[in-house]
Amino acid sequence: MSMPGVKALVFDVFGSVVDWRTSIARAAAPFLARHGSSAEPAEFADAWRARYQPAMQAVREGRRSFVRLDVLHRENLDDALRRFGIDPAGIPGHELDQLNRAWHELDPWPDAVEGLTRLKQRFVVAPLSNGNVSMMVDIAKRAGLPWDAILGAEVARAYKPMPEAYLRTADILGLEPGEVCMCAAHNEDLAAARACGLKTAFFARPTEHGPAQATDLHAEHDWDVIADDLVDLARRLDA
Repeated sequence: MSMPGVKALVFDVFGSVVDWRTSIARAAAPFLARHGSSAEPAEFADAWRARYQPAMQAVREGRRSFVRLDVLHRENLDDALRRFGIDPAGIPGHELDQLNRAWHELDPWPDAVEGLTRLKQRFVVAPLSNGNVSMMVDIAKRAGLPWDAILGAEVARAYKPMPEAYLRTADILGLEPGEVCMCAAHNEDLAAARACGLKTAFFARPTEHGPAQATDLHAEHDWDVIADDLVDLARRLDA
């Protein structure tokens, strides 16, 4: 299979390339135990992540200026801790900052490095993530993700699914939208990219949200490419 004219593949990262839930739960476990909480680490990870979209929405709607995701994560951490009965005011700031940096240390899905490495031989590969640049760099260096560039919300100054996130990314690459393919495990992300003229590739991550996940279990539209994972995507694109 080929996508004529496509020169770059850009990727959602959280959930699509890296396993945020398992990674954040692992980092949270000793923190919660140290502060006397019996909260389930995975439940805490879900609660922290649940504040992600509402926080970005305030930026999208212009109710606050653009701030990088590290800032939003740190604010959301305080809220998540309060939900589990932990007062963040009673915890040293450096300890909270250290836990917040767990988002810089996310593990890749097992197929990610091989798949991206193969795809890189044929295409420019880059993240188009809501994560900020330093976060994407740290994740890539730790996990061995072979990006050609670090792009996304902080570079575009717009959070997905705002059209500017996709269109400015294509422009930064010196490409027309149709020369760029958005690759993700999230149907809504792909729908927004398609509306901007990008090509689309879907691969499922059925355990991103844990064993009871009920969303994004399959492709919900006729995306340009539908694959099992990133290695399968490379195979389908003859990489």
